[in-house]
Amino acid sequence: MRRIFLIGFPITLIILAIGFWQAMFVVPNEATQGEIYRIIYYHVPSNVMGLLFPYVNFIASIVYLAVRRSNPARALAADAVAVASAEVTLVFVSIGLGTGMLWAKPVWGIWWTWDPRLTSALVLWLIYASYLLLRRFTAGQQTQTLAAVLSVFAAVDVPIVYMSIRWWRTQHPAPVFFGGPDSGMDPRMLPAIYWNLAGWFCWGVLLVLFRYTLERKRQIAEQAAGLRALDGTLEAAR
Repeated sequence: MRRIFLIGFPITLIILAIGFWQAMFVVPNEATQGEIYRIIYYHVPSNVMGLLFPYVNFIASIVYLAVRRSNPARALAADAVAVASAEVTLVFVSIGLGTGMLWAKPVWGIWWTWDPRLTSALVLWLIYASYLLLRRFTAGQQTQTLAAVLSVFAAVDVPIVYMSIRWWRTQHPAPVFFGGPDSGMDPRMLPAIYWNLAGWFCWGVLLVLFRYTLERKRQIAEQAAGLRALDGTLEAAR
C-alpha cells in the first residue's frame, strides 16, 4: 500500500496540475458566461466522481451483507471499503454542490433553487451524511447492516440525480455530454475536462485506499482489544 501511495500520489498531483493549467490558462472563455464558466472543469469531474463512488460503497455493502456470517474477515474488509468510499463520496458531492452554487450566484442571481437536479443531489448528500453519522455515533453489530441499507437508498438516488435533467424540465443547464444532437462542447475545452476527470478519479482512488487502510487498522486494533478483554475475563474467572 505504501508503494502505491509513493507512486500514485505524485502522478495524481501531476495530472491535477495539468488539468488546472488547461482549465485556467489554455481553454478559451465561454461566449456568454466568460471566466465564471471555468468552474465547469471542477464542477463536472466532482459530480461524476460523486455518482461513481456510491456504487463502490453499494457493492462493498452488498458483499458485507452477503458474507457477514459465512466469512467475517471478508465482511470486515468489505465494510472498510464501504466506509472509505462513503466518506469520499460525501466529499465529492459537497464539492459538486459548492461549485454549483458558486456558478449559480453570478449566472442565475441566486445561490440555490429547488431544481430537480440540485434537490436530488442534496438528497444524495443527506443520505451519505446520515450514513457517516450512523457509523460515528452508534455502536453494535447492527450498525454496519443499517449503514448497508442506507447505501441501497443512495444507489437508487444516483440514477435519479443523473437523469433528472433529462426526465424533467429544469433550470439546470441541459446535458453537455450524451445529451443529444445539440449538446456538446468546443473541442478546445475538452482536454481540461478529461485531465480533471482523470486527476480527480486518481485522487478519489487514493483517498479510498488511504481510508481503507486506516479503517482496517482500526478494526484489527478493536479485535485485539476485544481478545485482550476476553482473556482478562477468563483469567479473572479462573
